[in-house]
Amino acid sequence: MSNLPFQDTMSEQYVHWFRNSAPYINTHRGKTFVLLFGGEAVNHDNFHNIVHDIALLHSLGIRLVLVHGARPQIDENLAEYGLTTEFHNDLRVTSRESLRCVMDAVGSIRLEIEALLSMGLANSPMFGAKIDAVSGNFITARPYGVRDGIDYGLTGEVRSVDIEAINKNLENHHIVILGPTGYSTTGEVFNLLAEDVAVSAAIALKADKLICLGERDGIQAQDDRLLREMIPNEVDQYLRGKKLDNELLRYMHAASEACRGGVNRVHIISYVRDGALLQELFTRDGSGTLITHDPYEEIREAEIEDIGGMIELLRPLEEEGILVRRSRERLENEINHFVVIERDGMVVGCAALYPLPADEKNPASGEIACVAVHPNYRKGDRGSELLEFLEKRAAGKGLRKLFVLTTRTALWFIEHGFTAASVDDLPTERKELYNFQRNSQVFSKTL
Repeated sequence: MSNLPFQDTMSEQYVHWFRNSAPYINTHRGKTFVLLFGGEAVNHDNFHNIVHDIALLHSLGIRLVLVHGARPQIDENLAEYGLTTEFHNDLRVTSRESLRCVMDAVGSIRLEIEALLSMGLANSPMFGAKIDAVSGNFITARPYGVRDGIDYGLTGEVRSVDIEAINKNLENHHIVILGPTGYSTTGEVFNLLAEDVAVSAAIALKADKLICLGERDGIQAQDDRLLREMIPNEVDQYLRGKKLDNELLRYMHAASEACRGGVNRVHIISYVRDGALLQELFTRDGSGTLITHDPYEEIREAEIEDIGGMIELLRPLEEEGILVRRSRERLENEINHFVVIERDGMVVGCAALYPLPADEKNPASGEIACVAVHPNYRKGDRGSELLEFLEKRAAGKGLRKLFVLTTRTALWFIEHGFTAASVDDLPTERKELYNFQRNSQVFSKTL
């Protein structure tokens, strides 16, 4: 049996994905991303693939700052030396004896990352890549001090970030590596939380993204459903009453802090799943959870720039006879009547509200038309959200009744409170324009 049909399908899928990734490639070029991952990610079998994907991002012109943790590596070093450390509020108490274990772990991880980024073997994803990775004393720290009666010793917190030095390296096309250590003005070394380093660096650099790679795909609801998008307030609600005693909760706290500090988007994705980083950055729905102040998906008034997306949305429905055909010129002339759902730069839904000429029976009425949702996004309530948005808009304009004419979606409008009406119920001028050949059913709803 020939494999050609399967191969052709795979090729078509690849071409489709590559074309759809082009807008993201252009958008991300020249932007600054801070990537945070713990020592657990470094130990995972998939870490080699993650480094290859990081190299790909670098080749696409993305400015990268890598921030790594080292908890399991520090624990291994402590066990080797027969030392133990206490944790309070998920923060390690660092003694002078245990600091050498911290420094050894951080140094070995940095060397491992640099070695992986230097791979250039033929037939490997890194072939031909020339990547300079740099690290240094970019983070100034101060002691965490005594809190709740606990002396944290040489555990510290970020005091400042050397923005100028990091930016200079990024401008020279270097990847910057930051570990969970910082240095005081007196030359002491402090053990830091990797999350603190990543958030401080992202805010100071005005990074476009902070990307946190954890064990899970992202943040899950109580029913184990992956939450694709959240805003900082929703994250705060999720965290309320919880101790930051695991990686995901620490990442969520970091995400909320980074957003409030001016980082536009924070992503929480998995280091376990191969390709999760590329899927998150170069596909519309991503692979994990996005936390942002900006609406990732919003309903808004349509603009002339939306015409192309609206045409792509409406044409298939017009060709099936579900909607009346509208030319580009007509859409441009009537753009003020339309609203759209925009999802990360793509028009995935649209609808229109046309005020109708008044008569004795209908002194203030309007018509809902062109309700359309992209096939890939019909499982949600986007159609209902469009209708609700237009109903509020109609009420705000003083309209008291809405009409809709449809040939295929009568049941859906009935489910949304519309009742059967007749052509004679339409305002006089709209009745005169009724297409008897199309024979659309008429429904109305009183606001």
